Amino acid sequence: MSVTATRGTSGAATALSIVALTEIGSAAFLRQFLLAEDWRVVVGLLGFFAIVLVGLQRLPTVEARIEGAFSAQSRFATLLGIAIVLLFPFLLEKSTYALHLLIIAQLYAVLALALNFQLGSANIPNFATGASYGIGAYASALLALNWDVSFWLALPAAAVVATIFGFVLGVPSMRTRDSYLALVTIAFGVVVHQLLNNLEFTGGPNGLVGIPAPELFGHSFASPLVIFGHSLPSQANFYYLSAALVGVSILFAARLHHSRIGLAWNALRADELAARCQGINATWYKVLAFVVDAFLAGFAGTIYAFYVGFISPDNFTFLVSVTIMTMVIAGGMDNTLGVIVGAFLLTMLPEKLRAFSDYRILFFGVTVIAFLMIRPQGIFPQRLRRYGG
Repeated sequence: MSVTATRGTSGAATALSIVALTEIGSAAFLRQFLLAEDWRVVVGLLGFFAIVLVGLQRLPTVEARIEGAFSAQSRFATLLGIAIVLLFPFLLEKSTYALHLLIIAQLYAVLALALNFQLGSANIPNFATGASYGIGAYASALLALNWDVSFWLALPAAAVVATIFGFVLGVPSMRTRDSYLALVTIAFGVVVHQLLNNLEFTGGPNGLVGIPAPELFGHSFASPLVIFGHSLPSQANFYYLSAALVGVSILFAARLHHSRIGLAWNALRADELAARCQGINATWYKVLAFVVDAFLAGFAGTIYAFYVGFISPDNFTFLVSVTIMTMVIAGGMDNTLGVIVGAFLLTMLPEKLRAFSDYRILFFGVTVIAFLMIRPQGIFPQRLRRYGG
C-alpha cells in the first residue's frame, strides 16, 4: 500500500509540475512576444513556437502526457490560469500597446469561440459573425448615445438584438446547405454592412462617435486602474472586462460541448442524414447554433464599441468574418484552447510584423501556411469525445 501511495503522490507531483511549467512558460512566451519590438526577436519567437509544434507533432506521447496532466489536475490548472490572467497586466511594464493588443485578441477569441459552435461543432459555414459583431456594437452605441443607457444595461440588450438577427438569419438559411448556406451568410453580412453605411441613424460612413466609457461604482473605465497602490493604464479596465467575457465564453463552450446540444451538433457534423434518422431535429439545432454565435458576438461588439469610443461600418466588413473563420480553422476546430490560441496568434501577428512594412501581410500569410503545414488539422486539433474514466 505504501509503495502504491508513494507512486500516486509522485505522479500527482509530476502532473502539477507539468501544468505549472506549461502555463507559466506559455505566459512568459506571450509576454515576450507582446513586448518584442525588434523584428529579429519576433521571428525568433515564432521559430521557437514552430519548433514546439514540430516536437508535439513528432512526439505524440509528450502531447498526451501534457493532456493527461491537465486532465488530472484540472482544478489546479484553472486556479493557476486565473491567477496568471489577473497578474499579467502588472508584468507588461505599463505598455498601453501590449494591453490594447490583448484586449482585441480576447474579443476576437470570444468571436472565434462563438463561430466554433457552428463551424467546429456542427460544420455550418457562417461568414456573418462579423455582421453580428457589428450589430451588437451599433445597438449598444445607439442605446448609449440616444437614450443614455448605461453600458451594463446596453451589454445584454445588444446581445439580445444580435441574437434576434441571428435567429432571422438562421431560419431562412435552413433551406440551404454547404456552399449555398455559406453564400447566404455572405449575403447577410454584405446587407448589414450596406445598411450601416447608408442609414442615417447609424451615422452612415462616418459612424458613431463619442460613445462614453463605462463606469462601475463611480470608477470610469477611461481612468487608470489602481490596485493595491499600483497604477495600471486605463486599458487595464477593458483588459479585465474582456478577460471575464473570455472566461464566461469558455465556461459556456464547455457546458454546451458536454451537453446533449453539443452531442447533437457533433452528430450533425459527422453525418446529418444519420443524425436525422436518430431523431435529432437538425433544423432546430442548426438555428440554435446561429443564435448562440450571434449572442456572444453581440457581447464582444458592445465591449469593442465602448472601448474604442468610435465605430464605423469599416470595422465590421466581410474581411472580419473571414479572419474569424481563419482563426477557428488555424487554431483547431471544435477545440476551445486551439481556437483561443488561433485568435491570439492571428490578431497579434500582423501587428508584430509591421517592421516588414508593405510585405507584412505576405509574411503573415506565409507564417499561417507554415503552421498549417506543421499541424494540418490546426495548432491544437479536435479531440475525440471521452466517456467515463
